[in-house]
Amino acid sequence: MSYTVSPPLSAYVALSCTFRYGRDDMDVMGIAFRRDIYLSTRQVYPALQDKKQCTITQVQEKLLRKLGDNAYPFFFEFPDNLPCSVGLQPAPKDVGKNCPSPQSIILLHLSLIFYHTFCRSTVTLMIRKVQYAPDETGPAPTVSITRDFLMSDKPMHVEGSLEKQIFYHGEPIQVRVNINNESNKNVKNIILSVDQTATVVLYSNDSYMKSVDVENQSFYIKITGGKMEKTYTLLPLLANNKERRGIALDGKLKHEDTNLASSSITICLLWVIVLLHNPPSLEIDFLMDIPDIFL
Repeated sequence: MSYTVSPPLSAYVALSCTFRYGRDDMDVMGIAFRRDIYLSTRQVYPALQDKKQCTITQVQEKLLRKLGDNAYPFFFEFPDNLPCSVGLQPAPKDVGKNCPSPQSIILLHLSLIFYHTFCRSTVTLMIRKVQYAPDETGPAPTVSITRDFLMSDKPMHVEGSLEKQIFYHGEPIQVRVNINNESNKNVKNIILSVDQTATVVLYSNDSYMKSVDVENQSFYIKITGGKMEKTYTLLPLLANNKERRGIALDGKLKHEDTNLASSSITICLLWVIVLLHNPPSLEIDFLMDIPDIFL
């Protein structure tokens, strides 16, 4: 960044992760519906050390040559436990921007703050943290349960398995179900669902669970010795949940389409799955010509 600052002014840059819930006009009586999850501040000017002794990237080196002596590089390190950018989808009748609205998104932004006795000016840049799928995945999840019933000599055994642990957005989830019914009970239907669990960290860590895809099929398995082995397909998509309030979505900077929020931690449901982004296929050339910057 290139600014002209005269002493005794000082310039600081701050990286903050903020959870915002609701609109700005909801902040009444001094109660703010927001929570700062992470905040880190660095002094940019006056520089704490010589620019020649700083460890800078190739992009910063190119910017320094373009902007001249008034440019001061800085960097931040993201903590490992810092959450990804996530927004909560508003209801269709809610007043505000389309989902996810900036008022209800986890914002990661850079703020350049000039502190002075009588004045202060701020520049804010919103950025987005995205987590991509790793190259190596864990074993395919498998869950089994054996249920004993009253007045039944033998139990019922149900086993469910997935073909892999990590699924990309828009990729169908194949669920293999194996039922061995040796009890005296009838199996009439089976319900499979993909549940999204979101933790809202406003004043307390409240968890909300919503089903983003449900498969409900009725059938009949006869008593004693009845077996069934079938594969079901589940496809959790934002297109099927656009009218539902409170669905967690991946954060976005502009009005482009997004998707259901990626898994930031291990989700313990009937199966353990991790939902992440497909790794980008094209390499981004950071050394391309950078146009002139006017501030």
